[in-house]
Amino acid sequence: MKYTKANLGRIFVLRLENGDIIPDVIEKFAEEQQIKSAIVHFIGGADQDSKVVVGADDHEDSSPQPIITDLAGISESVGVGTLFVNEKDKPVLHLHSAFGRKRETITGCTRKGVNIWNIGEVVIQELIDLQARRKIDPETGFELLEIE
Repeated sequence: MKYTKANLGRIFVLRLENGDIIPDVIEKFAEEQQIKSAIVHFIGGADQDSKVVVGADDHEDSSPQPIITDLAGISESVGVGTLFVNEKDKPVLHLHSAFGRKRETITGCTRKGVNIWNIGEVVIQELIDLQARRKIDPETGFELLEIE
């Protein structure tokens, strides 16, 4: 385990609108506001056909492929994640959310595109005074958090 200490910076509250896409809208906002690291909370509605990463295939090789599923219908959602810049200083969101519809729930990562349905509320708590960023791991190809 590696760790670093951080302090809280600015806090932003976003109201996402119908058709906004996570992670695009949050990463764009972070870039505009020059947010390099943050905690992200999300609650709202997700539209059908949103794409969610729900695991990885069972290949024995070192770079498993993501399993992607589409939401079958409009879903209630709640999520929490982190945002850190990558090696190119671009903010990258890692947000896991649970999506519920009727009696079924899908939980996964929003990185392939979740479309907001009417309501999307996001709270971004900026983290400052730390040295951390996402870097490509040569073994897995994943963009992992590195504590510097």
